Amino acid sequence: MLLYPTADTAAILLLALALDAALGDPPWLSRVLPHPVVLLGRLIEIGEQRLNDPTKRPGALIARGMLLTLGLALLAAALGGLLAALLALIPGGWLLEALLAAMLLAGRGLHDGVRAVARALEAGLDEGRAAVGHLVGRDPQSLDEAGVARAALESLAENYSDGLVAPLFWFLLLGLPGLAAYKAINTLDSMIGHRSPRYLFFGRVAARLDDAVNWLPARLAGGLIVLAASLVPWADGGAAWRAMRRDAPRHRSVNAGWQEAALAGALGFALAGPRRYREEVVQDPWMGDGRRDLGPADIRRGLRLYLWAWALPAAPILLIWLA
Repeated sequence: MLLYPTADTAAILLLALALDAALGDPPWLSRVLPHPVVLLGRLIEIGEQRLNDPTKRPGALIARGMLLTLGLALLAAALGGLLAALLALIPGGWLLEALLAAMLLAGRGLHDGVRAVARALEAGLDEGRAAVGHLVGRDPQSLDEAGVARAALESLAENYSDGLVAPLFWFLLLGLPGLAAYKAINTLDSMIGHRSPRYLFFGRVAARLDDAVNWLPARLAGGLIVLAASLVPWADGGAAWRAMRRDAPRHRSVNAGWQEAALAGALGFALAGPRRYREEVVQDPWMGDGRRDLGPADIRRGLRLYLWAWALPAAPILLIWLA
């Protein structure tokens, strides 16, 4: 266990960032090496089917969900530690560790997924709805063109933290065990951490633990978006900072508002607001006070700023490596 960043972990992360940027998640790699998140998802499905008994009382369901959540997080950390120890004994093992870390980063995948929404929306509203349905949990059929564009940008902002900044943070702090545990917790939250009747109690610990491990990375991610907006003439870093400080604490998520508000302020948009998730309408406050009527060109503006924010974490990692 590291508890502090080292030159070795920085070197591995720099290569992992480069591999993620160059390759993303190529189909051929998943045929050679099963994706860890897919394996995690299968374990979560098996555990949920065996432990989530709707006839049990709420307290029992919370305890069972905690057992699954903590058990899988510890298992992931232990496997990550074992792999790191084995790879340290192999000449060039750090290259394989960088490849594993790259598989658990989602920088390129996020960019390509949001870009696909922009392209689909340019082809038509139905195509845009279908594309954004792969990114968000809300009902895509309830979205007009502006709603599709805002949903894509909100996913871009939120997953900038979950898919890139937080994995980098936990790897720098705790190495491969920290990264593996983080991905387990984040996957648990995405699968059982929502407030549907089936998971209201069973997924409560997963949701709270995900909030905890993302608390600092989310605020770092918001700050990085502010910094990125300050570096380019077509975005407004000051407005990003003001929107983040003003609006993020009002978001229903303890973490997501920091990135969403920063992105909205930087580009003069308004994001979040009332949204429909299946049968539920969520009355969220708006992040930012700019335009709500967005389109494909605005998604592309968000992607341009995202590329700057994507590159920024490499600078401190490089300094750690050189120190």
